[in-house]
Formats: sequence, C-alpha cells, structure tokens
Amino acid sequence: MQEFQSLYQENLGPLYRYIYSKVKNREEAEDLTAQVFLKAVRSLDLMRDPLSTRAWLFHVARTTIVDYWRIRYRGAASSLEDLLETGWEGPIDEEPPLANSSRAAERVQDILQVLPKRDREVLTCRFLLNLSIRETADRMGLTETNIKVMQFRALRRAANLTPMATDSTVISMSSVRISPVIQT
Repeated sequence: MQEFQSLYQENLGPLYRYIYSKVKNREEAEDLTAQVFLKAVRSLDLMRDPLSTRAWLFHVARTTIVDYWRIRYRGAASSLEDLLETGWEGPIDEEPPLANSSRAAERVQDILQVLPKRDREVLTCRFLLNLSIRETADRMGLTETNIKVMQFRALRRAANLTPMATDSTVISMSSVRISPVIQT
C-alpha cells in the first residue's frame, strides 16, 4: 500500500497535466486521472522499475483518453430498417425538384459568398469542380494535409452559417461562433 501511495503522489501531477492537455476540461481530466489510477491498482506490478512503471501509467492514460474520445464522438447509427420500423415514411417532396435545386444552388452561393476567400476556394475546388485532394492541393499550392484541414474547417463554418443564410442575407464572420459538434 505504501508503494502505491508513493507512486500516486509522484505521478498524479504529471499524469493529470498530460490528460488535461488532451481533453481541455478540468472535471473530465480529474475523472480520467482517477480512472487511470483505478486501472493501475487492479494490475500494478510493484516489482517494476519506477521509470518503467511511469511509462506504463502513461500508456494506460493514453488508452483511457482514446476510449474517452471514442465514446464521446460515437454517433448513434440508425439503419433504414430501424427508421422504417419507427414509422418513418421517407423524404417528403413539398416542392417540385427544379424549385428545390434552384433554391439549394442559391443557398450554396449565399454561403460561399459569406465564407473567407480560402474557404470558398477549397470548397469550390473540392465540391463544385470535383477535384481530388491532391488536385486541389496542387492548384492552391498547399499540401494535401493542409487541404484536408482547410476543407474540414470550411465545412464546419458553412454548416454553422446554413440556418442563418437561408434568407440570402450576408452575415459577417465576426458574428458567427465556430464550435465543434459533440454528440453524447
């Protein structure tokens, strides 16, 4: 028991800081740190070298953080059969297809006009010109990784603008708060 108490006191601070740096939430970091030490109590080998034990604790922390994010971002997947069983009758067309497509095209143009130039350019290349990641990167003079990140961020900004841009009004980007969507 004395050995575990010593291990706990020596590693609590560094382990908590590491976990906090990954989750950016004090309460979650505290809970995850507690989970790591609970896992450690169950399978701790006190005969290990202290450095080896510390490395093992950080490995346990990494896997605990991965599990945390996996659970946090796992979305509820519904199959078509499940939806039909609950009474869903499929999409309902309220307007003729041409009216929908012209309205959608107008919305896309409105949203693109509000986005910053680089976001507009990456989305246009990828979705309107149907260029690949590599072709878009070559065209814009950036790396493929950069294009992937820019596309993700541009889509996120566009998604946040969508409800507000339906009236063809121009919205300043300073009035839009961008935050990731978290499903619990």
